[in-house]
Amino acid sequence: MKNPSMIGKGISRRGALQGFAAATAVAAMPIRASAQDITLRWWSPQGAPAQVDAYMAQIAAFEAANPGIKVAFETTSDEGYAPQLAAAFSSGEVPDIVTHLPSFAIQSYYANGLVEPFNDVIEAVGADDYYPGANDVFKAADGNYVGTGIGNSAANMLWLRKDLMEEAGISAAPRTWDELRGACQAMQKNGIYGAPLPYGRNSMTTLIFVGVIHQAGGQVFDTDLNVALDSQATRDALEFYASMRELCPPGATNYSWGEAITAFVSGATATGIYTGRVLGNVNAQNPPIADSVTCVTYPTKSADIPAWTFNDFPSVFIPKQSKNIDAAKAFAASLFNPDGYIQQLHAAPGHVLPVLKSINENPAYQSNEIIQKYPAEVELMSQAAAGGFNLGYESANHPSNEKAGEVVGSGVIADMVQRVVLNGESADQVIGETTTAIEAIMNG
Repeated sequence: MKNPSMIGKGISRRGALQGFAAATAVAAMPIRASAQDITLRWWSPQGAPAQVDAYMAQIAAFEAANPGIKVAFETTSDEGYAPQLAAAFSSGEVPDIVTHLPSFAIQSYYANGLVEPFNDVIEAVGADDYYPGANDVFKAADGNYVGTGIGNSAANMLWLRKDLMEEAGISAAPRTWDELRGACQAMQKNGIYGAPLPYGRNSMTTLIFVGVIHQAGGQVFDTDLNVALDSQATRDALEFYASMRELCPPGATNYSWGEAITAFVSGATATGIYTGRVLGNVNAQNPPIADSVTCVTYPTKSADIPAWTFNDFPSVFIPKQSKNIDAAKAFAASLFNPDGYIQQLHAAPGHVLPVLKSINENPAYQSNEIIQKYPAEVELMSQAAAGGFNLGYESANHPSNEKAGEVVGSGVIADMVQRVVLNGESADQVIGETTTAIEAIMNG
């Protein structure tokens, strides 16, 4: 682990946890003298009880090591963070640290001068400890890093019930869309629907459908970041999504993340689409099906099209308007200390995956009962997430797209899905209008 300069002073991950003892590099960082009665505000949309318990433990360790600094944890939501942060940036009353937002959102904020560069925190954590390429998505056009990953995620895994597959005579996991439709049709009976795809006007529909476009062999932007939505692949994606509607519960017209995971975990659907949070939730909420649950990468239109895993690269970043930049950076580095970081990852095992090699190899991390019970599934998700992309980083050949957050926030892709799939409007007309809308955002 490295101990580089941080704001002209030294900080290390270990030092951030153990405090400002004279023997550590952190002793030189002038927080103690200037940080009396500092309260850091920490925002995150990840607020499940076990996760909050882990955050409280991380906060307690940091506060004990750093007298005079308090940390207040405040929850946002996956759908609500954008307006909340917009209001905070506008008023100047910003949180000091934000975690678990998609990387593409941070790029948008940084491009507007709202985010503090994160280079020195990455060095403090130990740049060489990250998996290769883990921070590429956080690199801005000016060469600075806008944040780092608090974890990896594989948000669009296909979840399967092996017991229902066996009952329906399905011998192998579906690899193509046709196989997926056939499997869902065969398993849709006795009050169980085939799938819980989202069709609401929300970020889940937008992000999942971006994946479907790629699974059709398409892309939203080309490698020069010109809008490339008007393609046969987009038309094929819309046709597939429309064909799946009858295999989803009636309420799917309003589904977002919470409803989608609940549908599968509760047993209401035979397949699911979500991250590894499914594993913990099934074992806690519906143990009779726990031994039958598995996952694969989501099917593509044809077997010659590679899988495309959506990784939102759950992030940690610091708003530039924070009045406590030094203390916020010290706290951010402390979040990667093994004890606290492992507890945080174990709060939702398989949901947020480690970004540090040393953590993944740590016996304490590997000892979790969910990780031990589903080693193949966790390993597959880890590999898929490590090779994953999102709208802000569509492929290894794409540059980071600093306008991706604005495109997602606009809802135009979810609107396209609703207009074509639910309202029956002309795909050609709607795709053209959506292309124009995205071009306006890119040129705005």
